Amino acid sequence: MSAKPLVAEFIGTFWLVFGGCGSAVLAAAFPDVGIGLLGVSLAFGLTVVTMAYAIGHISGCHLNPAVTVGLATAGRFRGSQVIPYIVAQVAGAIVAAFTLYAIASGRPEFSLAGGFASNGYAEHSPGGYSLGAGLIAEIVLTMMFLFIILGSTDDRAPRGFAPLAIGLSLTLIHLVGIPVTNLSVNPARSTGPAVVVGGWALAQLWLFWVAPLIGAVLGAVIYNWLGHVMPAERVEPGLRPAPVGPVERS
Repeated sequence: MSAKPLVAEFIGTFWLVFGGCGSAVLAAAFPDVGIGLLGVSLAFGLTVVTMAYAIGHISGCHLNPAVTVGLATAGRFRGSQVIPYIVAQVAGAIVAAFTLYAIASGRPEFSLAGGFASNGYAEHSPGGYSLGAGLIAEIVLTMMFLFIILGSTDDRAPRGFAPLAIGLSLTLIHLVGIPVTNLSVNPARSTGPAVVVGGWALAQLWLFWVAPLIGAVLGAVIYNWLGHVMPAERVEPGLRPAPVGPVERS
């Protein structure tokens, strides 16, 4: 395969981690004008929307190992390309995290003790949520994310709106999940900050690989079942159901 899709995934995942985690580290609690939970959630969504339009036609704009695995499970992506995509995504996330650290550490008060936007559970959950709660949240939210990705990119869906649907869904997912685990649904996004923080962040990183991958496979399986329709059941985008019955032929 060409190296260009891999470079695109590296750049796209770099942008997701730098923009999303950067908004959390640099801007979320900035005095008087901090963007807070809503702003961080929107920032993650915007990184996906902007990159979907920028590199969607080059690599598909996965930016996420769970998305890559989910698309492969759904038959939308070649299995032989899964590992190279994941390597590029994780590399982009790690470079983004260290770039963000280089900027954030320029402030005298900065400390990694604040978590550096790492994902965690129990005492490292923003809301003190348990391992079990974090596991369920990450599986369910990743499942819904993949379900929306597959549905909005279906050939029968309205064309041109998939990036908006996907980006807005990621925003909504963050609004729900940040208090629980700081929200991952993306193993690469979790790996970048965890490598910088080390210690507890690396020790808890397993959850943010296992749960999103399980959720992605579930989302793919459910959508494939739901989205597979017989010709008589097919619904055109935005239109009423097609009539069922004999078709006159000329």
